[in-house]
Amino acid sequence: MDAVRKRLPFAGYSDAYALPSIIRCETNLYLAQFAFMKLLPAKYIIEQALARGTLTHGMKVIETSSGTFALGLAVVCRERGFQLEIFTDPVMDKGLENRLNSLGAEVFIITEKAKQGGYQRSRLDALHARMRQLGHSCFWPRQYETPDNPAAYKLFADQISGMLGADVTLVGSVGSGGSTCGTIDRLRQKAPGARLVGVDTFNSVIFGQPDGERKLRGLGNSLVPKNVKHELYDEVHFISAPLAFAATRNLHELHAVFAGPTSGASYIVGRWLARQHPRETVVVICPDEGHRYVGAAYDHEWLKQNGCLHEGVLLDAPSSEEHPSTALPPWNRYRWNRKSLETVLNPLEDV
Repeated sequence: MDAVRKRLPFAGYSDAYALPSIIRCETNLYLAQFAFMKLLPAKYIIEQALARGTLTHGMKVIETSSGTFALGLAVVCRERGFQLEIFTDPVMDKGLENRLNSLGAEVFIITEKAKQGGYQRSRLDALHARMRQLGHSCFWPRQYETPDNPAAYKLFADQISGMLGADVTLVGSVGSGGSTCGTIDRLRQKAPGARLVGVDTFNSVIFGQPDGERKLRGLGNSLVPKNVKHELYDEVHFISAPLAFAATRNLHELHAVFAGPTSGASYIVGRWLARQHPRETVVVICPDEGHRYVGAAYDHEWLKQNGCLHEGVLLDAPSSEEHPSTALPPWNRYRWNRKSLETVLNPLEDV
């Protein structure tokens, strides 16, 4: 009997879908497609909290999220028997909200945006108020700052190095910073020369852009998360929403990979890098599948109504700027060179 037939069934959904499938798209271009990536840190954070005793049965889990980290927590809390409260904002799509409700989570939609920090700040304020009510009977996973978030990706890094070796160029979108920073930190323990390329969007403050409205969700932030370790990044690319949507459709049309727009944004960067550096092994993180975006990125009429159809021309290469704050759409590349955010934004101070 071969090794596949000897494997036992998975213990649950989170065990089955925590790690991605690695797909070869071009000679030196690989995609790591997750069902939804945030399941991996959600599972790890809850398991570590249980092991430490900071989470015990009878406590509520509460978190702020507008995307799949909420879904990851909902899955794990359902499996483990915990109540979950999610503080989100109007950007959460109805399909995700319905799925959270089906898994037993309570969803609180915060409709007032803070003047400084946007919805992220107003959601955090609401969460803190709820924590004061609950006292010691709640657990906050703190995805943006807990070291358990990046630590969760050791398993993913070991999956990559086991298949492709550790000396790779890793490309991934940056939101909380957990996936890119945690994965490259582990890979560099074996291969210090492994490269990290972060993918952000315009009007996100993570890499020095001014804060503003963002059509592209799932990456970017109005606050700089503590889990973003800027010194780990070799390059940063800024991608516009129309270009990400076009790349998402291109990824599906060419390779049948059904993914969301954050995957599309990373894919177009990874494809360019793989062609520029044919001797490098490029691994692109695809954070989720495309089901939530059928009525958006995959819908011609939606793209037309949102001004993303004619702007979404698939480009072959980025422009380059001398400073990330002056980068302009649709695609811009900045050589970060493993510097701190302060060094990049204020270079004269280090002269």
